[in-house]
Amino acid sequence: MVTKATNLGRNGVSDWIMQRASAVILAAYTVFVVGYLLLNDVDAAMWQGLFSSLPMQIFSMLAVLAFVAHAWIGMWTVVTDYVKPIRVRYAAIMAIALILFAYLVWGVAVVFGN
Repeated sequence: MVTKATNLGRNGVSDWIMQRASAVILAAYTVFVVGYLLLNDVDAAMWQGLFSSLPMQIFSMLAVLAFVAHAWIGMWTVVTDYVKPIRVRYAAIMAIALILFAYLVWGVAVVFGN
């Protein structure tokens, strides 16, 4: 029987959809930031103004959450597919979870910190 550790009771299709949705969010964020840089003569004040606006903070936080979700699903899949010893697998999953949690906390601090 397959355990459902990544999805809290949903099936693999919902993981697949979540990973694709997070990839779209990350792609949109990347295109926006790169487009903004290419279309504007950006200085520090302009850059700070962009990222201090509430819509950009929300978009940035959405990108951080998408990154964490995308990385969790992808790394969980790789570890469960290729790491066979149970203790090593659990240690790797725990390390990945801690690192992603740290990235999430750091992302919130960066996006909403003043």
